[in-house]
Amino acid sequence: MRHLMSPLDFTVEELEHLMDLATDIEHHRDAYAHICDGKKIATLFYEPSTRTRLSFETAMLNLGGSVIGFSSAASSSAAKGESVSDTIRMVSCYADICAMRHPKEGAPLVASEKSRIPVINAGDGGHQHPTQTITDLHTIRSLKGRLTNLTIGLCGDLKFGRTVHSLIHALARYENISFILISPDELRIPDYIREEVLDARQIPYKEVSNLDDVMNEMDILYMTRVQRERFFNEEEYIRLKDCYILDAAKMSLAKDDMLVLHPLPRVNEISTEVDDDPRAVYFQQVQYGVYARMALILILLQLDPLAAS
Repeated sequence: MRHLMSPLDFTVEELEHLMDLATDIEHHRDAYAHICDGKKIATLFYEPSTRTRLSFETAMLNLGGSVIGFSSAASSSAAKGESVSDTIRMVSCYADICAMRHPKEGAPLVASEKSRIPVINAGDGGHQHPTQTITDLHTIRSLKGRLTNLTIGLCGDLKFGRTVHSLIHALARYENISFILISPDELRIPDYIREEVLDARQIPYKEVSNLDDVMNEMDILYMTRVQRERFFNEEEYIRLKDCYILDAAKMSLAKDDMLVLHPLPRVNEISTEVDDDPRAVYFQQVQYGVYARMALILILLQLDPLAAS
């Protein structure tokens, strides 16, 4: 039995296979429509989510399986004080696989240690979000044709943004990758990522505060929102929430083939006028996420038809 806690739990070769499977699913949907008949996924979301929870549920339904679970801690026995360990022991009796989101870092890992079914980390605090990272990698590979020789701009909340942390970890394993880290001083990436990932692997990067100055250097611009739920101080959030807004004027400075990604939800960091730009692919990214999660479910349930062939 295998779990997914971090994007690094899969080797580069295993990720390539997962993305190959996701692409095959995209082009042969009918062939996968009943492969999970009789299987159940439990979506245990202790923290609000729209895209990730619905993406997992859609993925399992597309494979012929069914869904159980809860969408907030308040609607589960956590409200009565039940531990994550006890919850997963109970859910292991009901479902075949589990996707868990939790505000506490490491909670899905604790669950995996007590679980009798595969556990997928669907986001733990400001730590990791591996399935969003797999979605991001699959989107870039599908639209760019490669995951090498890229300059990636990461803009916004780089301190608390778990999607950013996971993506840096994952892309650092590919050749000729460089990063442009765009944030105010208060929201710079944590020191451990700078030191243990970027510096340790000698990956080129620069940290800037002005988005306009680097728009023409990037192959990918990954926008993030400033996350109100991660702030202890409301005044600090209000001061920083509008520090970067991507609009048509900024897009005019970018390369013709640059792609704009966003893990969503957006608030106002991308103007709606950008939505019609063909380089804005954040809604395509959502669709690629369904295929990627379908592939992940099949791999963890050992139902991967490409592995058998």
